Amino acid sequence: MSDLVTKFKSMALDTKLSKEQEAQAAQWDSVVKSGQVQPHLDELNLQLRDHSFLLGTLVPTQTDVVVFEPTFPVIKDLLSSSKDVKGNYAKFRHILRWVAYLQELLQLPESDKLAINFDLDLPREIIEKKKKEDVKKPEEKKEETKKADAGKAKQPRGKPDEETLKKLREEAKAKKAAKKAAANQQQQEQQAPQKPKPSAIDFRVGFIQKAIKHPDADALYVSTIDVGDAEGPRTVCSGLVKYYPLEAMQERYVVVVCNLKPVNMRGIKSTAMVLCGSNETEVEFVEPPAGSKPGDKVFFEGFGDEEPLKQLNPKKKIWEQLQPHFSTNENLEVIFKDDEDEQQKVRKLTNAKGESFKVASIANANVR
Repeated sequence: MSDLVTKFKSMALDTKLSKEQEAQAAQWDSVVKSGQVQPHLDELNLQLRDHSFLLGTLVPTQTDVVVFEPTFPVIKDLLSSSKDVKGNYAKFRHILRWVAYLQELLQLPESDKLAINFDLDLPREIIEKKKKEDVKKPEEKKEETKKADAGKAKQPRGKPDEETLKKLREEAKAKKAAKKAAANQQQQEQQAPQKPKPSAIDFRVGFIQKAIKHPDADALYVSTIDVGDAEGPRTVCSGLVKYYPLEAMQERYVVVVCNLKPVNMRGIKSTAMVLCGSNETEVEFVEPPAGSKPGDKVFFEGFGDEEPLKQLNPKKKIWEQLQPHFSTNENLEVIFKDDEDEQQKVRKLTNAKGESFKVASIANANVR
């Protein structure tokens, strides 16, 4: 236990945590143990934008001190080594407020404290909001259609001459040929196999309520996971015994694939799959951002408005076609990479708030 944590414990400020707060604490502990604090600075700043302290408590907790200890030198070095001091102050303003409070609370030596210029004139923080769609457009289109129909109704009626009749017959023949060609093309497109989109997969935030070892399979855990279903939590089998001790499987947030076809694994039906990143030797959970709730929708950028399939058809191999495109970038964020996508070749796994989903330490991971 570090000197700062020992000093904090002597202050008797720690408060009782809820199950969800304990799970959040476990996530931050995992980040600290991985030694990858710097890639999570944006996530830390966002959490502190909405809360005074990391776990949303009224007073600091041991988690604040545990995360503060490796974050403090990173922020200190960032401010001292960068020429864009004002830009870093603006970008990490909430972390700096948190650091200023904790370094006073923990009574760091004056020579070690970070000198923070609170008089610096920072630009106003802008929180982007989704633009509302123009609801008047359908009404305007409807009005234009009415006017067009009214104009047609006013045209004089009468028997066309022979030349006009000939022209009308040619136009009708051309329309019929065009319609037949369009029908043939549509039929060919329907028969051709359609490339599936990542929106077909039902990703959600899940909360592991409890995990036990599979009674008949040494390599499997059996977890009870809340994914926001009205019917209650799901039973999920996962082959993580070699990579996580049983205590690390308890009461933590994960990302879950919820629309795979249920499979029977050594006598226990598994109705979902926990999403992980891996390399040849390691496996790590894909971790939801702090403040996530069970059942939160998770999707790749650009597909948030599309609904996933109720269940993936194993015969169509949708998961098998999409999964090879899942990976992590240098910032440990989960991505979908498709070089054939003309609009956006790389899309991050995200949520309604635009937050990223990361693994602890594996870049270029195989995510599945």
